[in-house]
Amino acid sequence: MRKIVLTAMAALLVVPAQAQDAAPVLSPGEIAAAAPADDWIAIAASDLLVMDLAPDARGSARRVVIQLMPAPFSQGWIGNIRKLVGAHWWDGTSVNRVQDNYVAQWGDATEKKALPPGLAAVPEREYVVSGSARAQPAASDKAVIRLPKDGAVPATGKGGGLAGASMSDAYAPNVAFESGWPIGSSAGRASRWPLHCYAAVGVGRNMSPDTGSGAELYAVIGHAPRHLDRNIAVVGRIISGIEHLSSLPRGTKALGFYKDAAERVTIRSIRIASDLSMPEQPKFEYLSTESDSFARYVDARRNRRDPFFIVPAGGADICNIPVPVRPVGAK
Repeated sequence: MRKIVLTAMAALLVVPAQAQDAAPVLSPGEIAAAAPADDWIAIAASDLLVMDLAPDARGSARRVVIQLMPAPFSQGWIGNIRKLVGAHWWDGTSVNRVQDNYVAQWGDATEKKALPPGLAAVPEREYVVSGSARAQPAASDKAVIRLPKDGAVPATGKGGGLAGASMSDAYAPNVAFESGWPIGSSAGRASRWPLHCYAAVGVGRNMSPDTGSGAELYAVIGHAPRHLDRNIAVVGRIISGIEHLSSLPRGTKALGFYKDAAERVTIRSIRIASDLSMPEQPKFEYLSTESDSFARYVDARRNRRDPFFIVPAGGADICNIPVPVRPVGAK
């Protein structure tokens, strides 16, 4: 009996040591940082817009980098944007509207600057993509990644990404990640559309049937205004420099427009990154939404188990699962 008791006591003494050896629970950011190099996909320089604003009051440079939406989404407007960039149309225009918890908008505040020829008038039907057309895959990022529902931990496998039914939310029957982008869809995925998450870039317009040319653009700087989905074209997302827009003083006129011209922030230039000299070209990559690393990242966003958190939420809005993007070479 004495031997049995001593053995049991020895076993109890081992438990704390084993607990101390347990692997720490990683945060979503730590999971992304630990993802292998093969899980990251380079963003083509031809799909990046580089917007240089006038320096701030301290003389510091302000650069904003925008990734354009891939085909088949919003391509009529993106074609116009490429023409506007090629004509250097935005040079000398300004950020002229900053509305709190909503958007920062830029373009020609006078509305008198002539547009370059050849811009398309894009119909409202192009707010959504009908049928089974898929976004252009980049490298191995080919799967449509659907979010698991009911707080389930996503199943993973080699190249399998997330498993489970797509998740619905208040604005779409289904939401998913498609080639690195958050996408909504109708029942049966008969139609699909990009979402207005934080840092999304959209096309300003007047009243319907006007859809905007792409000359007036805005970035979401507040809580995701998903009510705009399918009502305004989403053409990209800011992947670097959002702070240069989100921290601007709020406009005091209706809808956040600046009252005085002196309040506006001048845009020095907007260029396609591939048109810049090689040393000036920004290089970024995103975490493949098909990868097992992304599956673990999504689970960690939905169920925070890292030390700061007490109660895992068991779910997350798709806009609260931003796809990790980093400069190439970042550690």
